[in-house]
Amino acid sequence: MEKTPRGTSVGVDDPYEFAGVCDYLTGEGTCRYAFDHYEHDPEFARERASEDYACPVVDPETDETWGDCPHFRSRNHDRECVRCGLEEKRMAHDDERPLLEEHHLSYHRDGETLSHEITIYLCRWCHAKVHNSWARITDDASPDTDAIAALEERRGREYDELGFESAAERYDEDVDEK
Repeated sequence: MEKTPRGTSVGVDDPYEFAGVCDYLTGEGTCRYAFDHYEHDPEFARERASEDYACPVVDPETDETWGDCPHFRSRNHDRECVRCGLEEKRMAHDDERPLLEEHHLSYHRDGETLSHEITIYLCRWCHAKVHNSWARITDDASPDTDAIAALEERRGREYDELGFESAAERYDEDVDEK
């Protein structure tokens, strides 16, 4: 199983199983990294430019995979836990800890160099379980009871904020208090 630099588990054997489409891939099948970040890797950018910035991974004529590209990055943008399905509930103007946290699946290639960025979302509870080395991302899991409680507490506060109180009701309360 893949490990972090500190030696804790990331919860998968192959991070590429959870990788989506490259974040730098445009809808036309071109590489935005080579175009926008030429200065970071001029050789790579020249190679892509010579082929009109076409991404070789999406070309059906090649056998290249996302792992072959030196600048592959895949970040999950779904705001729910990949393991248990808990959805994010953020409160506006509130800086309490989020229910979901980014979880990096890939740290090192061949034990030496930094590998591709492959990031998914896990709830805080699943994240802790995965890093404690006893849970896998592919486990059939339900949200933790503490996670459900935190989500419902946030939903309750959200509904309270949406509540409507007419001026007549407020006025009646003011009259009753006097």
